Amino acid sequence: MANIFEALVDYMKKTYDDEPKTPLHVGEVMGCWLYYTALAEEIPALEICLNTTIDDELSVIVKEGKDLGESQLNRLEAFMLEEGIPLPRADAHKPKTDPNAIPSGVKSSDNEIANLLSVKVASNIVMCATNTTQCIRGDMEKIWVELQSEKMLYGSKLKMLMRKRGWIKVPPYYTPSGHEG
Repeated sequence: MANIFEALVDYMKKTYDDEPKTPLHVGEVMGCWLYYTALAEEIPALEICLNTTIDDELSVIVKEGKDLGESQLNRLEAFMLEEGIPLPRADAHKPKTDPNAIPSGVKSSDNEIANLLSVKVASNIVMCATNTTQCIRGDMEKIWVELQSEKMLYGSKLKMLMRKRGWIKVPPYYTPSGHEG
């Protein structure tokens, strides 16, 4: 699956690298600004999750999500600064804390952590897709496809862990009337 995304990004690089760079329009700028803000808020939330869980597999996937968020934030920040887009204020990082020192009344369960992360990933994917459709500039479109692809691959790993642990929330199954299922 990763090869499909990589091939698409490579194609876009070759196609758009020589394209003239017009100024970004307000929609492209707003997309950058909102996604940057979402990532900047996501990273401290994931640090809180890391401080809360003692589940080794969940810790690994949350850390991977935090690393991916930081990587995307840094790449988007560099692009925004190069384009002269002002950066939104970012929240402070959370210090490392012993998960056993957190009272159970304020501690999120592993199920809650996984589902919070799942919702964030889904939101990020939708934001990237929306931003892609609003792009005029090819280099900006390439960035959104790349960021979305990374989040989709990460989301697949998260979903596998959630299925394995029984944390995934499944809507009721639908059987049309007149059909036996």
